[in-house]
Order: sequence, then structure tokens, then C-alpha cells
Amino acid sequence: MKSRALAGGLAAVAVAALCATSAVAADLPPAPAPVVPVAYAPAAIYSWTGFYLGGELGGAFAHSSWSDSLSGGHDHFNSAGFLGGGVIGANYQINRLVLGVEGDFDWTGGMGLKGSGFDAAGDGIATGVNWTSTIAGRIGAAFDRLLVYGKGGVAFAQDQSSFTDLAGASASTTFTRTGWTVGAGLEYAISQNWSARLEYDYLGLGSQGLNFTTATPTTYSSNASLGVQEVKAGLSFRFGGP
Repeated sequence: MKSRALAGGLAAVAVAALCATSAVAADLPPAPAPVVPVAYAPAAIYSWTGFYLGGELGGAFAHSSWSDSLSGGHDHFNSAGFLGGGVIGANYQINRLVLGVEGDFDWTGGMGLKGSGFDAAGDGIATGVNWTSTIAGRIGAAFDRLLVYGKGGVAFAQDQSSFTDLAGASASTTFTRTGWTVGAGLEYAISQNWSARLEYDYLGLGSQGLNFTTATPTTYSSNASLGVQEVKAGLSFRFGGP
């Protein structure tokens, strides 16, 4: 009898405890919902692949050297001026490597790159560059939106040279020089399609035979070489790629 009474008491205590626990649990606030982690997509790496058009402005420094038949030496003179024009090209990016081809045309304006000097006899000689143009291959390394590149190719320039004898009579000639170019630059992508650049180029335009005959008449012959250095800033619009 005592065992039955003890078992019954324990059962009653257990039921009471269970009821109390249920009541306390009912009074507790609901458990918070599990936090779902937010997935962040990595920022897309900028791609330089695509065709582009742009404009550029800058300054140029030209050096000319004319052979002097009287002294057997050379007559040197320099010129400096502004230039501006346009550029067209295309890039293709492979990982960090960026390969491309580019053409540009720059006009020196009414002032031109004009320099003058004198030969050993005191006759006046002068050269003016009316425009320059290059077609070059480019190779560069991309650091996301920054592109560091070098370039090299063929160069052209319109040369306007003249000779003035001691009597003041002049003769002139205008022709197109062909040579080579090398350069380097930095380009930064301002947005998905627009980029700005700063570039240095050297144009080696070789030596050209010149022959003048003035009304006096005075005849003058020389071999004249020309080199042009250009520093340009530009803005380009890229049409995009894959």
C-alpha cells in the first residue's frame, strides 16, 4: 500500500511539474528567426576590350638638322607649339595583358611647329610641321581601371621647308615625311565607357633631300632630318566588348 501511495505521489508531482513547465514556456517570447547570411558578389574587373574614339590636346617640340655644303657641318634649329586632334583604336584584353592597335591625327594649327636658322653663308632656312599622324600597335598591363602601355609603329608628318637667300628671294616646298614612332602612356577608366590618358610619343621622321632655286637665281641643296616629341592628354569613349 505504501509503495502504491508513493508511486501515485510521484506521478502527481511529475504531472504538476510538466504543467508548470508548459505554462512558463507559453509565457516566453517566440524564438528569433535564424539570420540568413547576405551573399556579396565580388566587384566586376574592368575590361579594356572594345573599340574607342577620342580627342587629344598637347604640346610638341621639333628638332631639325640641315647639312651645310659650305661648312661641311650641320645647321640645327628647334621649334615648339601646340597640337590637337583625334584618335581611333581597339583593344583586346587577356587577363592583365592588353593588346591593341591605334591611329591618331594631330593638327598644329595656324602657328604650326615652325623653326628657323641660318646656313654658313647667312642664308635663311626654315621648317614648319603642319600636322602629324601615327599608326601604332599597343601593348599594356591592366590594373583594373588603370592601364600602363607602350606603343610603336609608323609616323607621318607634313613638312613645309623654305630657303631665303641673301638678296631676300625665297623658295619653298611642302611634302609628307614618313618615319617611325615609339611612345608610352597611362590611361584611367573614369566610367564604364569613358577613359582619360596622358601620353608621350617620339616621331623619328628621317632625312629628306631638299633642293631650292630662288628667283635671284640661287641654288641650295641640303639633307634635312626632323624629329618631333609630343606630350598629349586625351579623352576617349569605348564602345565596350564581351
